[in-house]
Amino acid sequence: MSSPDDLRWMRRALTLAARGRTSPNPMVGAVIVNQGRVVGEGYHRQVGGPHAEVWALREAGRKANAATLYVTLEPCCHQGRTPPCTEALIQAGLRRVVAACLDPNPQVDGRGIRRLRAAGIAVEVGVMERDARRLNAAYFKHTTTGLPLVSLKAAMSLDGKIATTTRESKWITGGPARAVAHRLRATHDAVMVGVNTVLADDPRLTVRKASGKAPLRVVVDSRARTPPTARLLRTDDRPPVIAVTAQAPQARCQRLMQAGAEVWRVPSRGRRVHLRALMKRLGKAGIQSVLVEGGGTLAASALEERLVDRVYFFIAPRIIGGAKAVTPVEGAGVKRLAQAWRIQSLRVRRVGEDLLVTGEIAG
Repeated sequence: MSSPDDLRWMRRALTLAARGRTSPNPMVGAVIVNQGRVVGEGYHRQVGGPHAEVWALREAGRKANAATLYVTLEPCCHQGRTPPCTEALIQAGLRRVVAACLDPNPQVDGRGIRRLRAAGIAVEVGVMERDARRLNAAYFKHTTTGLPLVSLKAAMSLDGKIATTTRESKWITGGPARAVAHRLRATHDAVMVGVNTVLADDPRLTVRKASGKAPLRVVVDSRARTPPTARLLRTDDRPPVIAVTAQAPQARCQRLMQAGAEVWRVPSRGRRVHLRALMKRLGKAGIQSVLVEGGGTLAASALEERLVDRVYFFIAPRIIGGAKAVTPVEGAGVKRLAQAWRIQSLRVRRVGEDLLVTGEIAG
């Protein structure tokens, strides 16, 4: 069982790790403690930059000798963009290393721990492991399956409508909720919508209300119906991907490419884009996390193909009504309650006048 001190310092390391924006690398935090005092700490800030352990060692200097390192992920033991952290830790004279979890990267995956133990350093693994895995859930899923972590986001009324019967949807939620949604985009590698959302709302899909890098914008558009004049094609962000099937007319695809889009032809499932095939291609392109924003048909397909890992549902304190008003998840739905997708690790918080309900799809 972990000691109170181990939990305390690992919690600090996790807090530091969350500051990084390092995709496709994992977020890592490190704290060096000597005789009950923090002598050095750091986190992995950006791809290609020093790892968390290196920042902590630089701050600690000679005080790292005989100290304990708390790190949220197993230290690397291979030469990548930076030298192996294990060698720096050994040279610093650390007495003990406490790691939250192993690194699933085949180049590491226990080798870092074995290297430290071979050098005489005491190593403990598993302190706050669940928290560490949750923090880097996208990295873990992508590394082990090749697929990105998929989050499903929706903004709806209290009675579960995302638009009126006339398809008016701006704005159901308030400004604070929309700002949070922009920050959510900034934490994902890609944001995905269906073509009906593009036709109805003409979104830009940017992160203008949040700091962070712009995600890759992906439109699921089996027949290439996205207008070449769409606003998402007229921004300074990276070119969007329009995912089409073999049924998309070549002339439409050509116009979209001339307008600046990347057009990907992917396999179809029925008459629609095969989402799992699209996710696999995104994973091969280094995309570790995807935020699915709309609309209801796309959300239903993502759920039916068992691609969704997390949900972010904003609920506004208003009632829209209407049997034919648009809902966040359409499709055929389930026939029995036992087949419904269950949400676990449920969390609810207030965002302005709205509520944000988050959770994970039960396995």
